[in-house]
Amino acid sequence: MSRWISAAFLGTALLTGAAWAGTAEGVRAYEKGQFTQALKELQPAAQAGDAEAQFHLGLMYDFGRAVPVDHVKAAALYRKAADQGHADAQYHLAVSYDDGEGVPQDYKQAVFWYTKAASQGLAKAQYNLGVSYDKGEGVAKDHKIAAQWYRKAADQGDSDAQYNLGVAYDDGEGVEQDHKQAVTWYRKAAAQGHSRAQFNLAVSYDDGEGVAQDKKQAVHWYTKAAEQGDADAQQNLSVMYAKGEGVPRDAAKSRYWARKARESRARDEN
Repeated sequence: MSRWISAAFLGTALLTGAAWAGTAEGVRAYEKGQFTQALKELQPAAQAGDAEAQFHLGLMYDFGRAVPVDHVKAAALYRKAADQGHADAQYHLAVSYDDGEGVPQDYKQAVFWYTKAASQGLAKAQYNLGVSYDKGEGVAKDHKIAAQWYRKAADQGDSDAQYNLGVAYDDGEGVEQDHKQAVTWYRKAAAQGHSRAQFNLAVSYDDGEGVAQDKKQAVHWYTKAAEQGDADAQQNLSVMYAKGEGVPRDAAKSRYWARKARESRARDEN
């Protein structure tokens, strides 16, 4: 059977092809920080209905790149792309609802769109959905479901999810309490530079919970977190130097880290 395309349909097909070409150029320009050029390419593609162009144009309005910041326009563009199944757009639309930026704050809508993106395997959406279940924002509080979403994101290498899953195992919330599993997940997040995971891993070594007690390892991880400005780690490191646990006793270093802890807490309060 022969195939044919009406003139009207052909015009649409050509327009879609042009939109895709503009999108590719626009995304490349966006990633290079050439936002004026990106805007030129993305606007017509977005108007033609291309989801990737709509998403990137939404980012430009969200963060004021070559255009004035306009969260309303950003959210509207995210929605257009989200309705077409664009996972990143679904995630950013969810964040817009979570924060009430460009749309009225609505935790239920945030959960709705996080779920859409999370179901497509987007790790950051899986993590945020876990947080929603943990806090009971937009959905009934359910630590078990929260832990399930954290694990999905953690398995993809999301350090925040790895840390939260570690805390879940430490506290026995949503999962059976298992300090060894907690240490496993803290270690994964700590290796990626997650300061709170580094601190919790240090505490695990300090107390010998979930891992053999090792004061030197405790100092190592307290130092990692302390160098990132974690006040609790700085305070505990000060104590380690004062007592000579895991390191030679050093009053000067103890005073140094105690001062750093005070400065960090003062900064956090402001």
